[in-house]
Amino acid sequence: MKTLYIAIALAMVAPSLFAAELPSGDEIAHNINARDEGVSVVRTLTMEMTDKRGKQRIRETRGFRKYFGDEKRTAIYYLSPKNVKDTAFMTYDYADASTDDDQWLYLPAMRKVRRISASDRGDYFLGTDFTYEDIKKESKVSIEDYTRKTIGEEVIDGHRTFIIESIPVDKKTAKELGYSKVKQWVDAEIWIVRKAEFTSLRNKPLKTIYTTEIKQVQGIWTTHLLKVENHKTRHTTKFIFSDVDYQTKISDGLFTERALRRGL
Repeated sequence: MKTLYIAIALAMVAPSLFAAELPSGDEIAHNINARDEGVSVVRTLTMEMTDKRGKQRIRETRGFRKYFGDEKRTAIYYLSPKNVKDTAFMTYDYADASTDDDQWLYLPAMRKVRRISASDRGDYFLGTDFTYEDIKKESKVSIEDYTRKTIGEEVIDGHRTFIIESIPVDKKTAKELGYSKVKQWVDAEIWIVRKAEFTSLRNKPLKTIYTTEIKQVQGIWTTHLLKVENHKTRHTTKFIFSDVDYQTKISDGLFTERALRRGL
């Protein structure tokens, strides 16, 4: 009988001991955001969008990202095809959570720079399955928009990952983002999200993002392929990164409304 009591006690204690070995959701999020991604980067980004019938559209762009202290600025300039050439997008991601980030979109047909409202950040970005918020955050995560917890771990493609579940802090934020829940598999060594599942506001599977072809470039772990499967529309998007360079100096002038109008 004594042996039975000990076995029951161990069974009750063991799960809590195991959970204590895993970092908290907030610790994992902070590790993701602390990951080195260089002061600046220049790269080519090929966007491949495929609809449920298999029809494909391809966009070639040139992307720039630079840190100004704790503030991150990103600009994407479209190079081809002709019907979208000279379209440009820019974002200022501020470190101060109380300050709304700024985003602008230049559409050459309108010859006008349009500011993207914070309430529009859950809208899809120019025919892709990434939202404006996805583009802005890139490989980082929003600390202030979610409450999160670690729910386990799993090996993906030979890599140990921690699984975290993130819930928007309130209904307004959930509506802006377009998600009721996000589940992420985070690499336990290099702190890159290798997989993310998004649940819609109606609590149905919405989309899954896969991060693959992660390689070091100039000493920095770098994603070369992002794939999104939209479970609602059966549409897919691939972001293929190439010619990644963290050492080329980038002019501050690329991150202005004037530069968006002028193009590359």
